[in-house]
Amino acid sequence: MRIIAGKFRSRQLKSLKGLSLRPTSDRLRETLFNVLGDLVTDANFVDLFAGTGAVGIEALSRGARQTTFVEKHGPAMTLIKKNLDSLEIRSGVRFLTKDALHALEQLSGEPANASNRVDILFMDPPYAEKAQYTDILTFLGHSGLMADHGVVIAEHLRSFDLPETFDKLEGVRVLRQGDAALTFYRCRPSSPPENAN
Repeated sequence: MRIIAGKFRSRQLKSLKGLSLRPTSDRLRETLFNVLGDLVTDANFVDLFAGTGAVGIEALSRGARQTTFVEKHGPAMTLIKKNLDSLEIRSGVRFLTKDALHALEQLSGEPANASNRVDILFMDPPYAEKAQYTDILTFLGHSGLMADHGVVIAEHLRSFDLPETFDKLEGVRVLRQGDAALTFYRCRPSSPPENAN
């Protein structure tokens, strides 16, 4: 596994043998970031089900302001920290070693301001756990965690179709590559109160 582009381009990342990680392939990661383009620059990025941390580290390499790595498995989180240490990344990172929904609840419960709302969230649950997709996308669609026009990307099996909308989240694109697919959602801005000036 390697970093595709940016500050840490071509640097290698470690994975864990024996742990049931399914890292996003280099090719799919390249496709993902080609679509995101300049949106990554200065973004507050969340890597949900982070695994090896490759997606979140790629975001940092391409100029994200901060990446929050969410991974409930301790050995995987240790691996993420080792990968960051090998690149001497000391700032702009945050770690939540907990279940994805609990992590999102924690993040959404923090003081709301423009700087801590999430610009881009990438989620890659175990493909077999289909309920996770619905639960997380429903939560994100109803919460105020995502920034206006923020982007949510779900990686899933090519044969598994996700609904087009989850409240404020609207599906805008599906990219299929091999056995995998990426579904992109945009967060509709919250409507201002009617009496707002």
